[in-house]
Amino acid sequence: MKNLYSVLKSPCLTENSNLLQEYQGTVVFKVDPRANKIEIKRAVEELFDVKVARVRTAKVLGKKRRVGLKSVGRTSDWKKAYITLSEGEINFLDEL
Repeated sequence: MKNLYSVLKSPCLTENSNLLQEYQGTVVFKVDPRANKIEIKRAVEELFDVKVARVRTAKVLGKKRRVGLKSVGRTSDWKKAYITLSEGEINFLDEL
């Protein structure tokens, strides 16, 4: 992945991610499935000007969705990254 903007897709704003953000200083992003931890860390540090302490990733399987009466489809699989900020870093998602 060469382009920093193609690594990060969007912030994942759920109740669980808001609790992680408040109490642990962890931010959750939807990322490109081909991106690795080093690329994700570099993209967050350069785009938001913060220091990243740790990156954890998880692959999320797509859900089954009904299409009409008989056929069943699936949503796309995607990847999310849990990004823990270093001590003293302010949370940058509050500014978005």
